[in-house]
Amino acid sequence: MLSDKITPHIDNNDLLTNKADESLPMNAKELLLTKLGQTPLIFDGGMGSQLQARGLVPGELPEIYNLTHPDIVMDIHREYLASGASCILTNTFGSNRYRIDECPYSLEEIIDAAVRNGRSAISMEKDRCLKEGIKKDCFLFLDMGPVGQLIEPLGTLSFEDAYETFKEQVVFARDQVDAVLIETISDLYEMKAAVLAVKENSDLPVFATMTFEANGRTLMGAGPDAMVAFLEGIGVDALGVNCSLGPKEMAPIVREILSIARIPVLVQPNAGLPTYSGNKTTYNVTIEEFSGFIRDFVHEGVSAVGGCCGTTPDYIRGASKLIEKETVHRRFNSARTRVTSGSACVTFGDRVVICGERLNPTGKKKLKDALLHQRYEEVLLEAIHQEQAGADVLDVNVGLPGIDEAAVMIKVIQSIQEIIRLPLQIDSSSPTVLEKACRIYNGKPLINSVNGKKEVMEAVFPIVKKYGGVVIGLTLDEDGIPLLAKDRLAIAGRIIETAESYGIDRSDVIIDCLVLTASAQQKEVGETLKAVALVKKELGVHTVLGCSNVSFGLPNRPLINKTFMAMALSAGLDLPIMNPLDRDLMATVDAYEVLSSKDIDSARYIKRHAADRPGNGSLGAPADSNFQSFAVPAEAGQSVAEMSLKDMVISGMKAQIEEKTRVELESLSSLQIINEQLIPGLDEVGKKYESGRLFLPQLILSAETAKLAFGVLKETFVKGEKQGKGPILMATVEGDIHDIGKNIVRVVLESYGFQVIDLGKDVPVEKVVEAFLEHKPKMIGLSALMTTTVFNMERTIRRLKEQKGICPILVGGAVMTVDAAREIGADYYAKDALASAELAQKLISD
Repeated sequence: MLSDKITPHIDNNDLLTNKADESLPMNAKELLLTKLGQTPLIFDGGMGSQLQARGLVPGELPEIYNLTHPDIVMDIHREYLASGASCILTNTFGSNRYRIDECPYSLEEIIDAAVRNGRSAISMEKDRCLKEGIKKDCFLFLDMGPVGQLIEPLGTLSFEDAYETFKEQVVFARDQVDAVLIETISDLYEMKAAVLAVKENSDLPVFATMTFEANGRTLMGAGPDAMVAFLEGIGVDALGVNCSLGPKEMAPIVREILSIARIPVLVQPNAGLPTYSGNKTTYNVTIEEFSGFIRDFVHEGVSAVGGCCGTTPDYIRGASKLIEKETVHRRFNSARTRVTSGSACVTFGDRVVICGERLNPTGKKKLKDALLHQRYEEVLLEAIHQEQAGADVLDVNVGLPGIDEAAVMIKVIQSIQEIIRLPLQIDSSSPTVLEKACRIYNGKPLINSVNGKKEVMEAVFPIVKKYGGVVIGLTLDEDGIPLLAKDRLAIAGRIIETAESYGIDRSDVIIDCLVLTASAQQKEVGETLKAVALVKKELGVHTVLGCSNVSFGLPNRPLINKTFMAMALSAGLDLPIMNPLDRDLMATVDAYEVLSSKDIDSARYIKRHAADRPGNGSLGAPADSNFQSFAVPAEAGQSVAEMSLKDMVISGMKAQIEEKTRVELESLSSLQIINEQLIPGLDEVGKKYESGRLFLPQLILSAETAKLAFGVLKETFVKGEKQGKGPILMATVEGDIHDIGKNIVRVVLESYGFQVIDLGKDVPVEKVVEAFLEHKPKMIGLSALMTTTVFNMERTIRRLKEQKGICPILVGGAVMTVDAAREIGADYYAKDALASAELAQKLISD
């Protein structure tokens, strides 16, 4: 749904410097944000493990203790407060409609009880401190964890369903807590739903932390730069990292965040890596080691600290003692212009950023026809071509007469983001379309555009502010496009000044000085270049031009375009909107980057042009963009029908693969298709995934695509061909309701042709044993996400191994390691879905 009202976000600095009357007492929210900029805030540590130590049965919902054992929850809060914490989290990490669906209590009852327990503990702590002559400020945060399901297109949960799920929690707590912490999120898209839910339904401060893998990226592939750019843009009050890693492993990620972020940073590490002995979980980082890392983080500029899995009040006490006299160490990171997708980040200034122009129906009959007749696969292929050619950002414009522009824009953006990692430029003259597109966009968008007209700025700037985008400002106003450079500069200045009045930093405005055609307005071409230079010098912002406009009406347009490109780059152009398939034009950019020292040691130029021959008419190989392309190389004129099944698997072309598989079956057997196309395609994706050149969303997409092809091939199995391999039995163990990881493994295994029997989540031990006896699987896969349910995984393995003819047992999940798997009696451990598939290939013969 679209919000009825768009309100600007108040930055921390505004609260510090723009208070109407300093003599008035600050409320808790203002006090929290003020202290955030002065002394390190100390958060509490793990809640689940503390509840388990006090009797929580493995698999029992920790949130139920808010109602059944409120005294225990209050005692844990009090211990953390007494250990030095000033910020405590409500016991509501998993309190959402999907995780408590079978709970005897309502969501409202759970949240109300959690807030009461937290408030009671804070009241008791303040009373204790007053008796000792100490005044202590304490703050209660609503704790919101992930929904537990993947959002479309990777999963079945819609973005708006995720939003509504978070909104329910906010509405029940908004008048009772001081702030919200959204934590342990691995998907920028889910984080966006959560942040919007808080900001649209309350005035609470928002702290947001994501969880990173050891490779320095989230599970969905976002790096610290993408996270920071997105969260700062959408207006959270503090951002950071929590869970998954111990403080040592987290340190490089924290330092990268600190080198970029301009708002306060929160860090909550685990107490190291877990080990299991019987039903007891321990961690390998001592209190002294943990506290030392926390002290170092504060010295480097972290504003708030706490603990996650495995940390106890003693860990918080140790850290608190080392930093109790510290002040927040100010960081002075300059504002940089950044746009992101859900996983990739483009930073302006270091090099020329190429915006691909070909997803715009103006003058493109084939694209226009494809949009009108909803042949979106042709649009996707055009996006693939541009990514392969070296574009860094893709312009998306679907404006056509007789089309539902908003609906088509949403469909095209969602389709492209399923396949392409590049950030997108949302291009429309309609504020309504921009609003709807920005809402469903995954990342920090580039928004095209606003101009100097008052009513346009009033309509567009609130959208830019709300969704944290970067906006292109066109130097035209009510009087049209000025002929002179100085007049375009004046409009640019007015656009930037107005943007800043909405709370939009000038680094989030890119100015378009507007290219006019040399055939009709020859002198004004020079004024455009003068305006670019003036904007760079006088206003200090980045610039963009639609370069190909200059050559309309002239012969040999590529020659004009190439020459103008060199002139514009020299004048200060940062973002040319151009055809990246034009090799000569791309080569001009390459040469400019060498001559302007943007390409250090000419490394990129040499890589692309070492094999060039003067006068051969082909300057350079296809350019490499900022990101490793997910899609396969494709000729510019190649149609979807001409792609091979292998290419479709690699590119994730789900909409076409079933039809293509049936066509291939006319000349090939199903086994030939599997062994010569589907498996090689999956293997290539696997190699890129292993090497970090693509990430989980693309892996899932390829697996889903191959799975559709296998579905078609199963029709031939009925006629006597070979059945799928397996079966493989899978389950998330008793007490654990997290099944995202298990579901991903299932999809990948099925994409490799394995028959999978999925028992679901929270599966009792005896049900797993009964399923083994019934189905006689070739392998069993068990998953656990929570440390509190590893004991049940061990119980399940023990009972299975009592059975005659038991097959190999594979375990995985966020809390598992090789050592942990060995300790609980598993035969194998797999770190991710691809490793599970590779192991299955080895263990189960064809």
